[in-house]
Amino acid sequence: MSTTAELLKSAAELFTDEVVTQAQVRHFDLPFDAGRFALITLDNGLDHTKPTTFGPQSLANLDLAIDQVEREAAAGEIVGVGVTGKPFIFAVGADLKGVELLKTHEQALAIGRGGHEVFKRLAGLAVPSFTYYNGAAMGGGVEIGLHCTYRTVSRALPAFSLPEVFLGLVPGWGGCTLLPNLIGADRAVSVIIENSLNQNRQLKGRQVHELGIADALFEGADFLEQSLLWTARVLTGEIEVERPVLDRGDAWDQAVARGRFIADSKVHGAAPAAYRALDIIAAAKNGDLQQGYDAEDQALADLIMGGELRSGIYAFNLVQKRGKRPAGAPDRNLARPVTKVGVVGAGLMASQLALLFLRRLEVPVVLTDIDQERVDKGVGYVHSEIDKLLGRGRINQDKANRLKALVTGVLDKAEGFSDADFVIEAVFEEIGVKQQVFAEVEAVAPAHAILATNTSSLSVSEMASQLKHPERVVGFHFFNPVAVLPLLEIVRGAKTDEASLATAFAVAKKLKKTAVLVKDAPAFVVNRILTRFMGEIQNVIDEGTPVEVAEKAVEPLGLPMSPLVLLELVGPAIGLHVSETLHGAFPDRFTVSPNLKAVVEAGKRGFYVHDSGAPELDPEVLALLKQGDTVLTEEQVRARVLDAVAQEIGLMLEEGVVAEAQDIDLCLITGAGWPFHLGGVTPYLDREGVSERVNGKTPRCRWSRRGRAGRGPSRRGPR
Repeated sequence: MSTTAELLKSAAELFTDEVVTQAQVRHFDLPFDAGRFALITLDNGLDHTKPTTFGPQSLANLDLAIDQVEREAAAGEIVGVGVTGKPFIFAVGADLKGVELLKTHEQALAIGRGGHEVFKRLAGLAVPSFTYYNGAAMGGGVEIGLHCTYRTVSRALPAFSLPEVFLGLVPGWGGCTLLPNLIGADRAVSVIIENSLNQNRQLKGRQVHELGIADALFEGADFLEQSLLWTARVLTGEIEVERPVLDRGDAWDQAVARGRFIADSKVHGAAPAAYRALDIIAAAKNGDLQQGYDAEDQALADLIMGGELRSGIYAFNLVQKRGKRPAGAPDRNLARPVTKVGVVGAGLMASQLALLFLRRLEVPVVLTDIDQERVDKGVGYVHSEIDKLLGRGRINQDKANRLKALVTGVLDKAEGFSDADFVIEAVFEEIGVKQQVFAEVEAVAPAHAILATNTSSLSVSEMASQLKHPERVVGFHFFNPVAVLPLLEIVRGAKTDEASLATAFAVAKKLKKTAVLVKDAPAFVVNRILTRFMGEIQNVIDEGTPVEVAEKAVEPLGLPMSPLVLLELVGPAIGLHVSETLHGAFPDRFTVSPNLKAVVEAGKRGFYVHDSGAPELDPEVLALLKQGDTVLTEEQVRARVLDAVAQEIGLMLEEGVVAEAQDIDLCLITGAGWPFHLGGVTPYLDREGVSERVNGKTPRCRWSRRGRAGRGPSRRGPR
């Protein structure tokens, strides 16, 4: 078998563009006469915006540093070894650009083994080893610390995770094996499976300590100094670190079962990574670390060579790169400052918007509505949400008081909006109502104020058509729940000017939203595709396919929820309204289901009841349905739905609704929860041959040439 050095040298020859991390060793005497200490600092020589990663040459550099401290430890020249990172960053794991270059299972296996062989050496030193998580730590950055004897973490650490399952991998450098053996299977399942499948949820420094991953928690300002003082006390015996005895009985098995339930509910068996990780966690119950490492190597290699990882990397790059540099956004220097925000409406959506603007911009926010009761309810909602943040320790009392003082409600728009820089409406989805609201706002707001609409399907240009200054109207379409879903569709009307658009993008960035520029076309991007998707499901039900079959047909996609559960979340009345809007625009493709209309008229909130705690089809709704006699199989339903979606996407690209297919993928990932493991809707449709079958196009894109994941998104629609 090749040595670690040979494995890494071979891998480095493949990855010539690696941003190389150095492992610098320095020595000093610890306080309290604890002895001489070696500290390895991981640093790629760039600032915190370019996080430290582990490519093959970086691992080789760390291996050389460990060679040095291993000799010193064996000779009795040092009493301990520490590992820390550059300012604000510890390390964020393997360099995914290099992973994409691997062509064979053997190469992929070598990367897993190489990481294990280097990291394991920290556990095998003749002296204790310490990790100091001073900043962001993810993936391999977390795992290197798990191989050490002790760990400290900064209270200021903003992000800590094992995100591999989210991307289509497993934590393959010790994470699946060491973490459950450190903190127990249940907590490990939460970190490795649950957090990953909940949109890559991150831990803060305090949570890392509470979970038992870190042995001590220190403030960020003097984190390293305090960590070294703590290290000295540990080495002198003044501090003894106690760890809980793990339950390796039924509790371990129950934790793995909980993980499988989470995976089933999130990906429905459609993505293998979570299940491979759970298999390794289950086997880790016996405490055999090497057996676990070997299983990690095999899982890592298998998944690297499968399509899920390539898809996940494509989706990750969309969100991290394209999502932060929106295509078509104007020069940001044209943006005007926003020092006060007005919200027209005080219902639930408007109140959520008010809270978001308040928290992110920290400027005065004023709500208006048609009566004082509604206004008071809206302001009360914002206050109650601030109190919840205070109760959870997310903000302190001073900030809570300040935020509450910034939000007000008035009935008179002139009083509320006369000095507002940005006014957004969230009123009833009817064009006449919205036109009237904008006319009233234009009469009292400053000439420079942006007038934004949260419409989900109506024409922004038509909404602005009766104003004296339509150039300052912009679509600002959020997705519900506002605090959770990152997407913000920014719609340019026919007369929207560059300054207004630039201001909208600047505000979106401050709101920490993923902004995508979309054309003023019916229902924009997400709602248009979802309505076509849902419409086809409804069509096959209307024609005679049982509801259960239609729902189950799309389970292999691993979507976050079934179509009719989604309809319940959106609301049948809203779904019906959007379908009517799109039927008016495209009557040949969008239908208005008489059965859906009957459900709405009956006042039903959806197709399901939840009396038993689990969704069950409502017999009263089933009694309303009038179906034909055409019954399709699950495969036929799925093919028909995907064909419809492919056709619609092709037409949208022909119409220029967005700049490129990647923007459609970005919208569905961040606005509709399209699974990362599918890598965006357009690559999926291409891999499955749907795009070519429906649109007659051979996919052409840079993504399609990367490995075995399949063909990339076609940029154009049907001829």
